[in-house]
Amino acid sequence: KWKSLYQIQRERKRVMRETCSKYKSNNRRIITPYHVSRIFVEDKYRVLYCEVPKAGCSNWKRVLMVLNGLASSTKDIQHNTVHYGNYLKRLDGFDHKGIYHRLNTYTKMLFIREPFEKLVSAFRDKFEHPNNYYHPVFGKAIISRYRVNATKEALRTGSGVKFKEFIQYLLDVHRPVGMDIHWDHVNRLCSPCLIDYDFVGKFESMEEDANFFLHLIGAPQNLTFPTFKDRHSNEERTTTKITQQYFAQLSPSQRQRSYDFYYMDYLMFNYSKP
Repeated sequence: KWKSLYQIQRERKRVMRETCSKYKSNNRRIITPYHVSRIFVEDKYRVLYCEVPKAGCSNWKRVLMVLNGLASSTKDIQHNTVHYGNYLKRLDGFDHKGIYHRLNTYTKMLFIREPFEKLVSAFRDKFEHPNNYYHPVFGKAIISRYRVNATKEALRTGSGVKFKEFIQYLLDVHRPVGMDIHWDHVNRLCSPCLIDYDFVGKFESMEEDANFFLHLIGAPQNLTFPTFKDRHSNEERTTTKITQQYFAQLSPSQRQRSYDFYYMDYLMFNYSKP
């Protein structure tokens, strides 16, 4: 079993590197703190984890906290502790020497997810539930720009953004509000052409990949990757089928442009065109 998992890893890294050498000319660029700002550090087991939202990141942070001795079990760690507790160090918090030392000696990993599925998951999480950041900041701007005859109430609260409006915002070169890590490209979040990741896991084979990774770094035997859904746990996870239902609301040209938008992620991580 390990043998086939090693094989899968070799193949994923090969595709990633080939895509990089074909499309990117930045192999000689200097790695700056900006490039490593999404990377979490676990010094005890020497792990660097690049956070990709909506691809198991809350549970990965729980695992890193357990590895670090900050908690005895992943079950004990609340969502807010994971995201707002600042228990885990980020790589950009170290000086130049500290950053390079860790990049050269630690096991670097990232976990990714099919781009459209990841996008729909982010939309459902941020716009279909009460949220005191995404509605006022993104929702208001999106509704006022893309909704004809928006009600005063919608403009005031920013609630009720439709998927189609969200996609209009995403594809707009003059976006009314900036990008957000929940729908940015993995390519931009983790700089895989600049940082040579040792391990590339996929959300679609999360349990197998995650436990293989834990085996590789020599984690305690009793530590397995948690499979619980972190937020809105009574709601169905975003599946291929649910993703198709959302994308069915778009015009063919919007679907194509959304694919073009995530083209590098599709290519680099070997996901087939939906």
